[in-house]
Amino acid sequence: MTGARVVAVGHYQPAHVLSNEDLASMVDTSDEWIRSRVGIRTRHVARPDETVDEMAAAAAAKALAHSGLPAASIDLVIVATSTAIDRSPNMAARVAARLGLSCPAVMDLNVVCAGFTHALATADHTIRAKAAGAALVIGADKFTMAADWTDRSSCVLLGDGAGAAVVVADRPAAGEAPGIGPVVWGSMPEMSHAVRIEGTPPRFAQEGQAVYRWATTQLPPIARQVCEKAGVRPEDLGAVVLHQANLRIIEPVARKLGAVNAVIARDVVDSGNTSAASVPLALSKLVERGEVESGAPTLLFGFGGNLSYAGQVIRCP
Repeated sequence: MTGARVVAVGHYQPAHVLSNEDLASMVDTSDEWIRSRVGIRTRHVARPDETVDEMAAAAAAKALAHSGLPAASIDLVIVATSTAIDRSPNMAARVAARLGLSCPAVMDLNVVCAGFTHALATADHTIRAKAAGAALVIGADKFTMAADWTDRSSCVLLGDGAGAAVVVADRPAAGEAPGIGPVVWGSMPEMSHAVRIEGTPPRFAQEGQAVYRWATTQLPPIARQVCEKAGVRPEDLGAVVLHQANLRIIEPVARKLGAVNAVIARDVVDSGNTSAASVPLALSKLVERGEVESGAPTLLFGFGGNLSYAGQVIRCP
C-alpha cells in the first residue's frame, strides 16, 4: 500500500519580538509571574498588515526549498488556521497563488491548536488513497490578533508564526514503518467552552485550570496510544513535539508518556502559544538545529480548542 512521509519542514516568525518586560508595561504582570506560570519569556508579533497567508507562504516556501521538489509537483495544499479573517479566497488558495503552484486542491482546516496534526493526517489519508502525490501541510496563526491585551492571564500566552511540511507518497519496504504513522484523534465537544475565540472582533479566552487538568490527566494515555498504533515504544522516541501551550503542560505530559530518551520541544519559551503553527514550528527548529536524527521516530501531538486532539508518529525528515 502507498503510504506517505514528511520529506522537509520549514518555519516563519515575524520580526517583532515582545518580551515579558514589554508586556509588564502594558498589563499588570511581570517576567517572574509569566515564567513561573507558563514558562514563556518572549513571543513574536506580526505587523498589523502581515497576514496569515503571508506567514504561511513564507514557511511553505522554505519547506519546499528544503525538499528539492519542483513547485509543480504539489497537488494538495492544506492550511490549518483559526485566525483567517476572509472566507474566500481561502488561505490555502492564497498560499498556492503566492508560490505559483499549478492547479492544486486547496483547503483550510480549523481545529485551532490541534489543526496541524489534523491536517497532516488528512494529507496522509489523501495520499494513501492516491488522490494526491505531494502535499504542502501548513499551520499558521496570527494569534495575537485575538488577544485581549487587558487580560493578563491570556495575553501573555499568545504569539504569531507558521510552520510547514512537504509530504510525499512513500512505499516502505517490507517490515519498515511508514513515514507517517496512524493518527489517533478525537475531541470532548461537551467541554468546548473551555477554549474560545469568539465575538467581533474575535477574542481568545480559556478556562485555564480546566484545560490544564484535561491536558495533564487525559492526554498522556492518548499519546501512549499513538505510539502503540505506530509500533513504537515511548522510550524509543527520538523527539516529542507537543502543542506548545505552556511548559506546565508540556513537561508533565512528556514525563507521564515515558519518553525518557527523547528531545522534548520547548519552543513555547521563545515563541509563546502559536496555535496551529506551534507543532510544525517547533519541529522545524529541532530539525534546523540538528537536534533529531533523520529517520528518528518523532511524536507529533496537537491539542486545544474544542478540546480536540490528534497525534501521529512520523519519521523525522
